[in-house]
Amino acid sequence: MATSLWTKEQLKLAFHLYCQLPFGKLHSRNKEIIQLASLIKRTPSAVAMKLVNLASLDPAITSSGRSGLGNASALDREVWNEFHADWEGLAIECERLREKLGAAIPRDVLQESDDANLLGLKDYSGNTRRVVIEQRIKQHFFRRAVLSSYRQRCCMSGLSDSRLLIASHIVPWSKDKSNRLNPSNGLCLSAIHDRAFDKGLITLNDDFQVVLAEELRACNEDFVKSVFHPLDGKKIEMPERFVPDRAFVVRHRKSCFVDNKETQKSQ
Repeated sequence: MATSLWTKEQLKLAFHLYCQLPFGKLHSRNKEIIQLASLIKRTPSAVAMKLVNLASLDPAITSSGRSGLGNASALDREVWNEFHADWEGLAIECERLREKLGAAIPRDVLQESDDANLLGLKDYSGNTRRVVIEQRIKQHFFRRAVLSSYRQRCCMSGLSDSRLLIASHIVPWSKDKSNRLNPSNGLCLSAIHDRAFDKGLITLNDDFQVVLAEELRACNEDFVKSVFHPLDGKKIEMPERFVPDRAFVVRHRKSCFVDNKETQKSQ
């Protein structure tokens, strides 16, 4: 196993994995850490230690009293800053680095795809297949980063069945290309809460409390009364990493929330 200094490419792959694992699973027995260690020719203990070093740079971790190992290098910080400046580009770069080292595209990336059948059709051009695969790689990274940060639970309802959970964008995917893969632009929501959030029927205030649209508050349907009414004014369960950026929350409230849209129309 290598004992030399970490290369920038190795650090990118380490940070890529750090984003997708819960803080409590940054240990040498984790299967994904073992796989990465084999790929980059380092020991699982060395990789686990590096991930915990990276945690020392994470304000969401340190603000909770967990400090990581505190031995992050200047290159660690450089990679951290590069990811935060270009989540989308680096997610793709890391997958290409993995392929270069002999790793296959994770099976669940293709299995989760609505376009999985497209990937197997020979009459599509190589470029079309590449675009579809890259899209799925990016979506897969964002989903894993968001869900792991929220401990695989809907931050509004507490639902923990991953089949019903969505990595929901605060600022819609189509409205902010540079933050499409930024985990701080994500909430882990159940499918029904994701739909309501996407349609602007619910939003968050600056204290991360749920705000219901007036039409939901006034609705007397049993389902709405049982599922949505108890949420009004309730603070979401905060993630252990990648706390939602308040600037994104403000943008959602101003541009997506239906009550604000109605106000804007009347002005």
